[in-house]
Amino acid sequence: MNQAVSSTGLAAPGSSLSLVGLFLHAGLVVQLVIFLLLAASIWVWAIIIEKIITLRRINRDADAFEDKFWSGRSLEELYDAEGAEPSHPLAAVFGAAMGEWRRSARVAGADVSRTSVNQRVERAMGVTTMREMDRLERQMVFLASVGSTAPFIGLFGTVWGIMHSFSAIAAMHNTNLAVVAPGIAEALFATAMGLIAAIPAVLAYNKLSTDLGRFAFRLEGFGAEFSAILSRQTEERG
Repeated sequence: MNQAVSSTGLAAPGSSLSLVGLFLHAGLVVQLVIFLLLAASIWVWAIIIEKIITLRRINRDADAFEDKFWSGRSLEELYDAEGAEPSHPLAAVFGAAMGEWRRSARVAGADVSRTSVNQRVERAMGVTTMREMDRLERQMVFLASVGSTAPFIGLFGTVWGIMHSFSAIAAMHNTNLAVVAPGIAEALFATAMGLIAAIPAVLAYNKLSTDLGRFAFRLEGFGAEFSAILSRQTEERG
């Protein structure tokens, strides 16, 4: 009987129902689905860990930079120290605005209105903010894609495995639970892997999207405050 079961592609009764055993006895298509979902799950966790570390670092750097910015330190000195070669997004926004403002100050004898200077400064900060957020949001599409498609990929593996199992059972004319259970378990393993990949991806995407949105709002708020400061200095210089 065991030889007949094996020849039809089903796991033999009494075969291992451990995760490794289920994978090894599954059909090729189910194995490919499980491997794909396992790789996606590993990559999802790599992205989650990287994003968490990055967000903590940039918020910590932003806190330190704002302390220096509001300490009354000269903007020129702060630009030379951190704005010229920024190491985090907030310094990059500051550097872009300060660099544009400096360039306008060096235009000797040019007919440059205060409104034009302010517009260029705001445009520089806006472009820099967008660029920095695009960089921080990389791989977020992957999280969303895994969260939405992994359950269906796992379901495909399950359906394929169950179809294969039922075909083999029909050929054997044997519906004994000991014969049916291993094949069904192998197929359902694919659905479990789909959920294992999808659930962390969805939760992480929602949490990271909120944190990134909050940081984008922080950049925009800093840019608005700094733009007002430069506008006042432009008026005083004029």
